[in-house]
Amino acid sequence: MKFVFKAKNAEGVLKEGIVEAEARDAASLILQKNGLVPVSIRAETQVSAAMKELSRLWEGVSTKELVVFFRQLGVLIEAKVPVTSSLLAIAEETENSYFRIILKEIKDDVDDGMALSEAFAKHPTAFSPLVVNLLRAGEVSGGLQRSIVFIADNMEKDYHLVSKIRGALYYPAFVLGAALLIGFLVISFIIPKITVILKDFSADLPWYTVAIMATSDFLAAYWWIVLLLLAVGGGAFVYYIRTPDGKREWEAQLLSIPIVGKIAQYVYLARLTENLGVLLNGGIPVVRSLTIVSNIIGNEPFRRVALEAAEEVKTGGNMSTVFFKSPEIPHLVAQMIKIGEESGTLSTILRNIASFYSQEVDGMTRNLTALLEPVLIVILGIGVAILVIGILLPIYNVVGNFA
Repeated sequence: MKFVFKAKNAEGVLKEGIVEAEARDAASLILQKNGLVPVSIRAETQVSAAMKELSRLWEGVSTKELVVFFRQLGVLIEAKVPVTSSLLAIAEETENSYFRIILKEIKDDVDDGMALSEAFAKHPTAFSPLVVNLLRAGEVSGGLQRSIVFIADNMEKDYHLVSKIRGALYYPAFVLGAALLIGFLVISFIIPKITVILKDFSADLPWYTVAIMATSDFLAAYWWIVLLLLAVGGGAFVYYIRTPDGKREWEAQLLSIPIVGKIAQYVYLARLTENLGVLLNGGIPVVRSLTIVSNIIGNEPFRRVALEAAEEVKTGGNMSTVFFKSPEIPHLVAQMIKIGEESGTLSTILRNIASFYSQEVDGMTRNLTALLEPVLIVILGIGVAILVIGILLPIYNVVGNFA
């Protein structure tokens, strides 16, 4: 088991750390053999696997937290602070309890002599293969700090890219959701009370008013069934797209949705080229880089393209050959990658392509937001007009005829 100790060396300097031994007395003997006088020794508190899993499900580790972590780690290492001390300092400042547990486990593993990349690889729920391989490349080349900066830059770009899309969709989603909720409440609970006048007078009503009244009466009587069906349908859809087959089908269909599909394609192109460029720039072989990217890109068609490109390169070909044949990759991108392969500037060209498509996504999301606002206004106006023409106008005419 592990023991946390405080001990003084021959110069009287206080040292802190972790020692592994069978018992407290054995830990004390190990310290003394290493020229340390124990001050305090206590058994390290181990977090149970169940508690750790619960913490992961509740908090997880967000991309923003990872970006901040790697920024801090890069600054501390550049300032010549030991890796273990840097990890411990960051862990103590981290509010996310699950992430704090991970960082302390990594620190302990490094203390025990494990390479930093191997310690990170033990936590795949927090750190992707991209991170692990860039760290490993930095350790081999002696440029660990540079690799950490690469990781932070790459994560930050991906975070901003996704945030722009989410920001563009939050407003219209909120407005449309609120409108649907209000419309449901009006049709289910308010219109039935208003249409009592029309029913009492037994007036001759147009077909659209009869249809609205029939819908309103049905929802007033069975609104809970409708909500239950919507909840079950939504749950079934979410469950299906989380299954392997459903996930693959949804990711493929996503690219064919008008407007949204084009934005998604550009996002995955930016992610593919950015991550591939970072890995190649970090000294990772092409085949290995393509395999890593295929696992983190987040879209099945693009994953398939990356794996096919890796197989092509493995047999002596060029990745551009596969890209030219893939409908997901624009011809211009494939042509630029071919030029990069021939000129030896592939990583630079990939980063330029990623920058271009990131800017395209930025522009498209801004245009989408500007376009959706008037569309939502028109939709809301049509809804109000249907209620006015279908319900209020007939009531006004019936009351006017009997006045």
